[in-house]
Amino acid sequence: MELQYALELVGTFVFAISGALAVREKEHDLFGAGFTGFITAIGGGTLRDILLDSYPLVWIGDIHFLYAILLGVVAAFIFPNLLSRLRKTFFLFDTLGIGFFTVLGVEKALSLGVRPEIAAIMGMFSAVMGGVIRDTLTNDIPILFRKEIYASACLAGAVIYLVLSYLGLERSYNLLISMSIIISIRLIAMKYKLSLPRLD
Repeated sequence: MELQYALELVGTFVFAISGALAVREKEHDLFGAGFTGFITAIGGGTLRDILLDSYPLVWIGDIHFLYAILLGVVAAFIFPNLLSRLRKTFFLFDTLGIGFFTVLGVEKALSLGVRPEIAAIMGMFSAVMGGVIRDTLTNDIPILFRKEIYASACLAGAVIYLVLSYLGLERSYNLLISMSIIISIRLIAMKYKLSLPRLD
């Protein structure tokens, strides 16, 4: 659990950086960058918890998440050029993050007694809705509506996690397998420019 908690904080930190850097070309000040980083980091989990009527919200109940967001925003403000050059590294961290937060979102939803189908959707929301809100705030096309495979990879991983859980697979193995599936789908789709069929 200590490793899981550390990974949650690191994921929050990385999402905050990605949100803050998203406004770099739009002439926003530190507050604008900070707000966008904050929303990116906590948006998905907050929406999930509100829909599930789970209080206090994670970042309200644990101040360390707020500190992780603050550090991410400050890092983006002080080292924007360095962090921009590390885009491939942050793409990898972002991919790891959505895999991790998808599974944690599923687990939290199940712990609150919702049906597995709803838990899968809540897992996907946990991973991607912060990015959707970020794109909306910065007047970009939300990532859900772009050609790249993103949310569908999270939903696939969430379903795999539920199936393996139903079959009785031990949690740590299930976590690793489900995360790996999400990460693999995302990386393969980006490498080979794969996308879902369009609705014409």
